Amino acid sequence: MICRTILNETSYFGEGAITKIADEIKSRGLKKIMLVTDKDLLEFKVATKVCFVMDDADIAYEIYDKIKANPTIKNVTEGVEFCRDCRADAIVAVGGGSAIDTSKAVAVIIKNPEFADVRSLEGASPTKHKCLPIIAVSTTSGTAAEVTINYVITDEEKNRKFVCTDPHDIPVVAIIDPDMTASMPAKLCAATGMDALVHAIEGYITKGAWELTDMMHLKAIEIISRSLRGSVKGEPKGRADMALGQYIAGMGFSNVGLGIVHSMAHPLSAVYDTPHGVACAMLLTPVLKFNAEATGEKYRAVAKAMGVKKTKDMSIKEARKECIAAVEKLSADVGIPQKLSELGIKEKDIKFLAESAMADACTPGNPRDASLKEIENLYRSIL
Repeated sequence: MICRTILNETSYFGEGAITKIADEIKSRGLKKIMLVTDKDLLEFKVATKVCFVMDDADIAYEIYDKIKANPTIKNVTEGVEFCRDCRADAIVAVGGGSAIDTSKAVAVIIKNPEFADVRSLEGASPTKHKCLPIIAVSTTSGTAAEVTINYVITDEEKNRKFVCTDPHDIPVVAIIDPDMTASMPAKLCAATGMDALVHAIEGYITKGAWELTDMMHLKAIEIISRSLRGSVKGEPKGRADMALGQYIAGMGFSNVGLGIVHSMAHPLSAVYDTPHGVACAMLLTPVLKFNAEATGEKYRAVAKAMGVKKTKDMSIKEARKECIAAVEKLSADVGIPQKLSELGIKEKDIKFLAESAMADACTPGNPRDASLKEIENLYRSIL
């Protein structure tokens, strides 16, 4: 089997890492920046930290701040027009997956205009040219969009999300600065942190997993499991460790794919605007139970990485049970809702949700093949 690994070119880690943005822009000969973010990050003086860095370095930029929590085709179309109008030769994306995903789509279309309809990029995107340079600044410690080759866009007309996978979209520079996550609200911290855990666990058990990515995912599970509770409480060390843990998970899953946790989470966000991390966190336990028999000894390793003691002395059945219990405990401790009905999800929509999940690009990677009926039952198990 041939295993491909693609990573971004340059990453900076640690407090104050955003100061390196100016150096990267100037060393690459870039002249005009499109800063992509959302109004909240500007209002709460998070994205403005990046503005100050560029102001001090006398770098020209214009701000596009119309990003939505689940970015839409309209966001992308408007972003492309904005980028062309301001004649930007690079993008600095400040935010979580929404800002960075929108930036990827815009940057790809700018350099590959034949794909102006972003729907044409769904799946393994057949682009020929590397996207406009992106410097991605993560503010949520969850999506790892700054190091992945994936982005997800919402088609509001069809109530669906679609995944685009393209080596040409990966940011050239990733900035992982814990200072940028300091003001993140506890609920967002919990949701994005659990999303990172799902990335690590699904990436570890997916059909495409192999030794290099296993190493990344197990380390990510270890870091996230020990750090997320503290991060949700606002502890600086917890925030810093989560910034690293989610990045490591991203290096792994970007190269081997995910599974039906993500397939099932995507339509929940598209139909109900459910926060992606919350949807993933709620679905993780039932999907882990569904996949257990198809994962060999892997749940034992996950349990150990999550801090469960004496896993080597357990039967495989016990190890799987302890793995799932550790996931459930972490999810409960950080305040993730337990029932889909709490979020307004209705029984009448389950068939459509399941059909959307079956068509999702993440479904083939699941370690156990799932039928439409089985996915419907998974939704119902936590309704």
